[in-house]
Amino acid sequence: MALNETADAPLDFSTFYNIIDGKVSTTDNTRHTINPATLESNPEVPLSTIDDVNRAVEAAERAAKSWAEVPWDERASAIQSFADAIEKHAEDFVQMLIKESGKPLTWARLELSTCVRYLRGFCQLSLTGEVIEDTKERKVVTRYTPLGVVVGIVPWNYPIQLSCVKMAPALLTGNAYIWKTSPHTPYCSLKFAELGQRFFPPGVLQVLSGDNDLGPLLTEHPNVHMVSFTGTVEVGKKVVQSCSKTLKRVVLELGGNDPAIVCADVDPVDVATKIAYVSFCHAGQICIAMKRIYVHDAVYDAVLAAMVGFVQTLKLGLDENAHLGPISNKDHFERVKGLLADVESTNLKVAIGSTKPLSDRNGYYLVPTIIDNPPDDSRIVVEEQFGPVLPIMKWSEEADVVFRANNTYAGLGASVWTRDMEQAERLAKQLQAGNIWINTHAEIQTSTPYAGHKQSGLGIAMGVDGLKSCCNVQSVYTRPAGGVAQY
Repeated sequence: MALNETADAPLDFSTFYNIIDGKVSTTDNTRHTINPATLESNPEVPLSTIDDVNRAVEAAERAAKSWAEVPWDERASAIQSFADAIEKHAEDFVQMLIKESGKPLTWARLELSTCVRYLRGFCQLSLTGEVIEDTKERKVVTRYTPLGVVVGIVPWNYPIQLSCVKMAPALLTGNAYIWKTSPHTPYCSLKFAELGQRFFPPGVLQVLSGDNDLGPLLTEHPNVHMVSFTGTVEVGKKVVQSCSKTLKRVVLELGGNDPAIVCADVDPVDVATKIAYVSFCHAGQICIAMKRIYVHDAVYDAVLAAMVGFVQTLKLGLDENAHLGPISNKDHFERVKGLLADVESTNLKVAIGSTKPLSDRNGYYLVPTIIDNPPDDSRIVVEEQFGPVLPIMKWSEEADVVFRANNTYAGLGASVWTRDMEQAERLAKQLQAGNIWINTHAEIQTSTPYAGHKQSGLGIAMGVDGLKSCCNVQSVYTRPAGGVAQY
């Protein structure tokens, strides 16, 4: 089926297709998701098979060869034009994102604007080789060449924002990109790629929708050269195992259980408000949200009271005044309910909120809940909640709080909150995480490497190092004709 290639033409958000080799593509079978706020059915989407995967990979292989020959500036210009078009269609995407993910209006708009900012931001980066040696006898340089076919497997919590983190570096460095949508949030992803056909040659940007069986078809495919995956540690390990069969390149951004250390000299109201604001954004369904809050004894009561007071002001729903929407899908709703049931069965102290779902409204809604000083070995502390449930614990000795903050399999992010910059640096340099924040949290940008430590990931996204992740490095040794090699 032909696509409308006019840059400003409207998109039809009632029908959804795969995009293979520059064309919309249907499948024999389809599936749909459930709107997590209303429990109504969303539209049908494709259920891709191995035939769809093979056709997409073949098209990507063909496209990658010619796309790699396009000058860097022209590739960047195409991405910039794509970003401009997304911005023009932003409100249509926002409304669909609300329906598929349950994001309130404010956060859905922020995800769209962040996508545009990321695409433009990556285009400001460059990747040049390095001259290692340049003498009369010999010249040694490095250069970076595209891998070929890159697959991005995106999660359901930020389905388009996180794909832009994968897609832009892949396309900018001359690769073809196949977008594997989340089974829970496929809709905006499909339309993003459809829109992208107006700016990229056939096969350069493709998208496939499917269920949980689709991922392994891509990760095991011998002609896929790299997989970039964001999701849970458990699934990340399966992705690595699958990719190892062909030794393809892998970049993983996996779960986090980010600690925040609040020191004795803070303004309790200011810090409590900032921490709660980030922690309960999108109902806590953010990989780099703060999920374990360690507050110094001297200000614990004041910080807890201020946080409880702020949480009381938070509105549930989807409109522009809402801070929390529903949990994005039933599977995760059941998981978070299980954590809350454990809070209740172990008699932990609830400072505000509830261990029960809301009974007076449709949808997968949970109220924001704070757990007062639970034991370090409780499930709500050990496991990443990824929901609107936040444990707050006391500390008094620096060595102890650093040990507790690091006592986890995860190492995605961590923050320190204090007026004392010497203390901040002293604590921060001991934290085992890829992203450290001081008096803030969850700020990331395209110019800066983003990576996880321990089981929170492999490889690097964003920054020039993120561009390098999408490339092979070549070292080139050149001597003049008749030169004598030295071994």
